[in-house]
Amino acid sequence: MFNNIVNLLNKITKTKIVMKKKNLFKTIVTFSLLFVGNVFAQDKNIVETAVASKDHTTLVAAVKAADLVGVLSGEGPFTVFAPTNGAFAKLPAGTVESLLKTENKEKLQAVLTYHVIAGKFTAKDVIGLIRKGSGKAVIPTVNGGSLTAMMMDGSVYISDENGNKAKVTAADLNNTNGVIHVIDSVVLPK
Repeated sequence: MFNNIVNLLNKITKTKIVMKKKNLFKTIVTFSLLFVGNVFAQDKNIVETAVASKDHTTLVAAVKAADLVGVLSGEGPFTVFAPTNGAFAKLPAGTVESLLKTENKEKLQAVLTYHVIAGKFTAKDVIGLIRKGSGKAVIPTVNGGSLTAMMMDGSVYISDENGNKAKVTAADLNNTNGVIHVIDSVVLPK
């Protein structure tokens, strides 16, 4: 695996794209995260990977409260845009607590399944869709809504139907039943 990363970094440095030192550092960090994520996640399903992450405890609690553990542990494949604890903390005060209440289970399910796409879409696939769409790709979610993927400042962002954006901070965390892309904000359906 290490040789694959070295080869990939060699390809990047051989391109004619001139990157600022800051962007090169971000690229190296991203590839490091991809390498670490793939080493630890390959033998786990999406839920098991999220449970093992200290940065996704709120997401795990929400998945459990919404009774989606069985679904997201299933065969898939799924692509999950997984908000971090910090992403949930950006929501207005009381939102998470309200969503976790039993009487709001359907609303919580709608929010969580809005972060899930049927099928496995790697970062390369998502970027390919963005290029095909001349800078934007509308992707249907499991809950029936859609997310719009785009590139901004060299990073992939997804936008919800309300115009809110989330940055993909780690990509291609491969699992036995799909792939996780970590995002820095919660996206919400209409």
